[in-house]
Amino acid sequence: MAHEHSVWRPANAIATWFGVGLLPKAPGTWGSLAALPFAWLIAVYAGQLWLLAAAAVLFATGTAASQAYGRAKGVADSPEIVVDEVAGQWLTLTVVPPDVLLYAVGFVLFRIADIVKPWPASLVDRNMKNGIGVMLDDVVAAIYASVFLLAGLFVFGK
Repeated sequence: MAHEHSVWRPANAIATWFGVGLLPKAPGTWGSLAALPFAWLIAVYAGQLWLLAAAAVLFATGTAASQAYGRAKGVADSPEIVVDEVAGQWLTLTVVPPDVLLYAVGFVLFRIADIVKPWPASLVDRNMKNGIGVMLDDVVAAIYASVFLLAGLFVFGK
């Protein structure tokens, strides 16, 4: 049924981050990029703890939405699903204050970690073909990116 794939269905809207995942070429990068202004607004107006809380809520909602979208498409981790990148990007940025340079570095580090998928992200990606797997490998990538972001702050100062 065509309506199953409509971006206006709540699960589809969340899974594709309101259609961002439907953009041509590099949907994960688009998803991470689309996460930045939301992260900035949450961090500026509510603080890093609220950004962490928002990432946790998005993880839970994204898990259900990714599961539903993947089931409807017949592919557990369909490329259009980018809510995992949004949650991962937000999680990465919880360790730094809102700052253009720090957010740019956090964006790059998260994209590298998400693409490379260091262990155990690669293990999760290979073995968990469901909504939690879609979201969890990006959480692991975000943890790696956060550690490198904090290490960079320590080494280079800011």
